[in-house]
Amino acid sequence: MSKSKRSGSDAGKLQPGSPSDPVPFGKYYLHGLIARGGMAEVYRARLRVTDVDPEMLAIKVMRPQLAREARFVDMFNREGQLAMLLRSKSIVRTEEVGRIEGRHYIAMEYIGGRDLTQLLRRCQETNQRIPVPHAVYIAARIAEGLEFAHNLQGNDGRPLNIVNRDVSPSNVRLSYDGEVKLLDFGIAQALMKFTSEIGVLKGKFSYMSPEQIRGMPLDARTDVFSAGIILHEMLTTEKLFRGDTEFALMEKVRKADIPPPSKFNRRVNDELDRIVLKALARDVNKRYQSANEYNADLTKLLEAYRFDTKELRQFMRQTFRKEFAKEHEDTSTAMSSLPLEEQRAKEAAAAAENTREVAPESLPAAKSPASQPAQSTPKQVAQHVAAADPEPEKKGFWSRFKRRKR
Repeated sequence: MSKSKRSGSDAGKLQPGSPSDPVPFGKYYLHGLIARGGMAEVYRARLRVTDVDPEMLAIKVMRPQLAREARFVDMFNREGQLAMLLRSKSIVRTEEVGRIEGRHYIAMEYIGGRDLTQLLRRCQETNQRIPVPHAVYIAARIAEGLEFAHNLQGNDGRPLNIVNRDVSPSNVRLSYDGEVKLLDFGIAQALMKFTSEIGVLKGKFSYMSPEQIRGMPLDARTDVFSAGIILHEMLTTEKLFRGDTEFALMEKVRKADIPPPSKFNRRVNDELDRIVLKALARDVNKRYQSANEYNADLTKLLEAYRFDTKELRQFMRQTFRKEFAKEHEDTSTAMSSLPLEEQRAKEAAAAAENTREVAPESLPAAKSPASQPAQSTPKQVAQHVAAADPEPEKKGFWSRFKRRKR
């Protein structure tokens, strides 16, 4: 592919590249489009030059049409700045926020795997369930990530009062190595720096709390409710809130009439029922008052299962066998591939280096007069031979030398 076509300058469109043929993007190589949202597109990427082992990244690039409006640029940059503060093993790590060739981007760690929505869909398609211990473990990691965000403080020591408001299966990433990470705090509310209009709904209706549907002020407990919906759906493999119309759906969320998950899954015990229903209490005062409190009960229950994270890794790799093989192949290729133009230039340079002419040591002196050695004297010749043979037959040597000289 020619350079002019790959630049995408004519159409104003960023070329995605591929694992085997990346496209330069500033100091990064793009290795293919992996997700597309309303505000941005996400690409697999890696640094072009690095002194450490190469690492796959996810580059979130804002859509050009939105970048024309300052309010969208401000929203995008605020998302990145907030994400930079969220350093938890249960939240996708953000590396950098910047601008390349007029395009605003956020660079994050790349998590090879699937999101929870894809896992739930696959379970429905194959008529299987997420094992109960796996579901509890995933829920605990979600709670851990929320707990970190809710308790985050600014440089002055004051709480930032972050509320995610968009906790849903599509924002939970499950890696093929058994990791669970929250991503996309794009509409999170940090009361210290970020403002929100009461009454303006953000997020997905099916995963909202009753108070969020009613347009009331929100705190960390709304995220606990959303996390409870996710746990309920993992245990039942069914949507908790459904509605033929948007209004009917919102009405069900307002009422929050929650059946215990054991009604759909006999493997759910009484304690797990209690935890789920408490997280999903309609009255915020009867709900878990923090993600930390919710996580504590989940962790205690998980200990009884003696769960090992290797079990989730195995489950993910078996459930997405073909996808995992493709992921492994693409990542291995992307780690070392170069754009075709650069690869050809590198190969040409290597070929030139290998074929560089070097004069052989045995080249006759007559072919290079300037390099001819000075004429040796008989004594010097004798010393040279003596060095090669510690005990030369001196008499025979001198007679041969004299005959050669004559």
